[in-house]
Amino acid sequence: MTRGDGYGDLPSQPGDGQGSPQAVEYAQDGAWVIAVPGAWDLNSLAPLTATMEKAAAAHALLVVDASAVTFADSSFLNLLLSIHNSGTTTLRLAVPAPQLQRVLQLTGADTVLDIRATVHDATTP
Repeated sequence: MTRGDGYGDLPSQPGDGQGSPQAVEYAQDGAWVIAVPGAWDLNSLAPLTATMEKAAAAHALLVVDASAVTFADSSFLNLLLSIHNSGTTTLRLAVPAPQLQRVLQLTGADTVLDIRATVHDATTP
């Protein structure tokens, strides 16, 4: 896709109206997993917020599979911390993609959130 800004073929940016990312939910090993592929920012986050709040209220262990996150801004990080601090569920973050891992490190959130190397590790008690 050419953006028309002189930079040639670049991927769509978050919140550019090219379609919102879609979360995928499923049960695994007694946990509820939400895979969150794509770019997440203030403009795309509302459906994910509703999904995660509903899942947090219904499941004791909520795992966010972040392996295919291509972009995440502070609103996504705030959502993770909000669910973590809610006390309604145990939140585990699995396989954060490199960009997200960097955000977690820069903000210190990697010392607050329970981050696991694989989804399997995150779903195992």
